[in-house]
Amino acid sequence: MLTPINPLKNHQPITSLEHRLVMLELATARNPKFEISNLEINRPGPQYTLETLQLLKDQEPESNLILLLGGDSLRDLPNWREPLEILRICHQVGVMRRPGDRVDLSHLESQLPGISEKIAFIDAPLLEIAAREIRQRIKDGAPYQYYLRPSVFDYIRREKLYL
Repeated sequence: MLTPINPLKNHQPITSLEHRLVMLELATARNPKFEISNLEINRPGPQYTLETLQLLKDQEPESNLILLLGGDSLRDLPNWREPLEILRICHQVGVMRRPGDRVDLSHLESQLPGISEKIAFIDAPLLEIAAREIRQRIKDGAPYQYYLRPSVFDYIRREKLYL
């Protein structure tokens, strides 16, 4: 799910929604287990996770919602809009972590009581690089093609993104 503008990053430059949507489609095209949702794209902003989760819960009241985050987003969760309500709505919070990424659960628990019970750390093949680092490599003229699906790499080059 893409969000047009992240309320916590509204002062940072961001790639256009159109480019991000195309890259997401290219990145997930070969895996039928992925489905791109336009829920946040099709509603006025700002789009907050809480409101999106509430809409999803209304659409599928019997579903178990799992909020999938990176470790960095988990650390920022106390700064999100009504994080305790987000935790109430979610069945679980799945956290995909980069190697070496550390999360202070006791600190998070002090800010968001009950979060430890909701967290499930997910072991998945992850690249040891963040998207911002790939964008910086492109800007610097450093190699980056092996961090991306070939179709996404070709799209970035063709559209001259991040230069």
